Amino acid sequence: MKKIALFGNPNTGKSSLFNRLTGLRQHVGNFPGVTVDKHSGFLNINGKELELIDFPGTYSIYPRSKDEEVVYNVISNPENPNFPEKAIVVLDSTNLERNLLLFTQIYDLGLETALVLNMTDVAARNGFEIDIPVLEQAFPRTKIIRTNARIGTGLPELKEWMAQDSASRETNASSLKAMNDLPGQIADTNERFERIREIVSKVVSKKVTDAPFSSKLDKWLIHPVFGYLIFLIILLVIFQTVFTLASYPMDWIDLGTSSLASWLGTIMPDGVFTSLIINGVIPGIGGVLIFIPQIALLFFMLSILEETGYMARVVFITDKLMRPFGLNGKSVVPLLSSAACAIPGIMATRTISSWQERLTTILVAPLISCSARLPVYTLLIALVIPSKRIFGFLNLQGLVLFALYLLGVISALLVALVIKQFFRKKKELSVFLLEMPAYKSPRWGNVGIEVFEKVKIFVFDAGKIILAISIILWALASFGPGNDMEKYSRLVQAPNIQTEQSTADYESKIASVKLEHSYMGHLGKFIEPVIKPLGYDWKMGISLLTSFAAREVFVGSLATIYSVHEVDDNPKQLIDKLKIQKRDDGTPTYTLASGLSLLVFYVFAMQCMATLAVVKRETKSWKWPIIQVGYMGVLAYLGAYITFILFK
Repeated sequence: MKKIALFGNPNTGKSSLFNRLTGLRQHVGNFPGVTVDKHSGFLNINGKELELIDFPGTYSIYPRSKDEEVVYNVISNPENPNFPEKAIVVLDSTNLERNLLLFTQIYDLGLETALVLNMTDVAARNGFEIDIPVLEQAFPRTKIIRTNARIGTGLPELKEWMAQDSASRETNASSLKAMNDLPGQIADTNERFERIREIVSKVVSKKVTDAPFSSKLDKWLIHPVFGYLIFLIILLVIFQTVFTLASYPMDWIDLGTSSLASWLGTIMPDGVFTSLIINGVIPGIGGVLIFIPQIALLFFMLSILEETGYMARVVFITDKLMRPFGLNGKSVVPLLSSAACAIPGIMATRTISSWQERLTTILVAPLISCSARLPVYTLLIALVIPSKRIFGFLNLQGLVLFALYLLGVISALLVALVIKQFFRKKKELSVFLLEMPAYKSPRWGNVGIEVFEKVKIFVFDAGKIILAISIILWALASFGPGNDMEKYSRLVQAPNIQTEQSTADYESKIASVKLEHSYMGHLGKFIEPVIKPLGYDWKMGISLLTSFAAREVFVGSLATIYSVHEVDDNPKQLIDKLKIQKRDDGTPTYTLASGLSLLVFYVFAMQCMATLAVVKRETKSWKWPIIQVGYMGVLAYLGAYITFILFK
């Protein structure tokens, strides 16, 4: 199959062109030997099957990051399996001088190349006129095509060129300076720009026009005060939408999976297989599907911001704030998105070109308190924090909740600062180079493809890991050594009077006894000496283990252990039950010290298998999820221990 490479600077419309040409016939893999996504699209032109490879956006073949290094490694080595027969270089028609640098580098390699002048409508509105015949004289071996990827102008001509047989040419890879020859690269780049300026002076003419609309709007959107205010308002709208609007389909999915499990329980015979399906597989699938609304909504809105050109302004105004912590402006949206859910937040880091800054963002994103922590926070705060007012108008419980979220944000920034020190010796050259694109209306086809791709990646890559862990947790909670589970459950006294409530309470007690004597229960008792210094007993240990599936499971696990029926409908029953729990020495189990210790533990602990699965997917390695679990576990333990000692 003929391979055709697609190159271009960021914000030239390259992705729009790729989506226009390939539609949904796209595949995301990775380049051999590196953790960089390889976007391939397939199209059939006149019976010829072609593979179009969308390379990472770059301003030059000489790389500044791991993503851009891929371009150099492929294009400089004809033996590379991804080396193309033809190359398409997409240029922004409003800024030929900058864009032509990358094109001249690829052109000089001898590849059969098409120079695509994109955004011709924007150039015309801004008064730019490009003399195509003169440009063709400067690059005689090149096919020059005017396009507008947003509406499809020029695509038939481009497809016809793509399908034509390649001319026999010898690639001149030696025209590139060595990757470690920085002085040679600088000299080569300066020489190219001298030639480019001479060409552009003959090719491009500019009519005098009024200040473009983008410049007028930027006076507000990148203003040192109003720019941040507008951004915060937009973020508020995004989070409110993700948090509230997504809750409806999430509730439907939750109701659908639980109803399916209940229905199957009535038609399938009792047994291990039925329990596996009802309590393992279906909850695992539900644990995948329930995140889809949040992921789809977040990326729908982020794609609109990207398509309109506003995202570049966000990066510009926040970059100075994030740099001291080893992050950059593109880290802001993923981190703040994690307040709704870390999963779409981590997936949103793909806009960060520097691998180290992207990795740092991924590693600290779960420290931002997500919506899954909220049920744990509200239960424990109501349990150990009195409901009273400070200064007559501030609710103490609300202040504690705010402090927990603030602790997560501060911790994320401090951990990022520490990670920055580890990267100091091998710091990537992270130059803030940003082109402010013109504002434009979003192309809904691009938005749809972006959302579809993100959801597909999550379901098929992270989903299988989530399902596997869900089944493992089911097995640990459903089986135990010997016949202890059955033996001790038979000791539970049946109710004398059979009512719906008494039957439900009896079944809850049976479930509690079985869980206590399951492998999960034994694990809880096994780790009790480790968690005892934090103020926890083995019952809390079970809840900590089961909540690895998802943090909110903590509440349901406590309800099962303490035989509380219908806790979701009336959480006060569980709170009342927890308040009267005693240790062996007669002291209360849940005190201010142990309650605050648990709250701090959940601020720091990585207890979300779905997040770990996504981190593995995004980093292409189990190394980073393991490191993440480790450092967050240490923070959780130390933070909880210090909190317990301080308030004991």
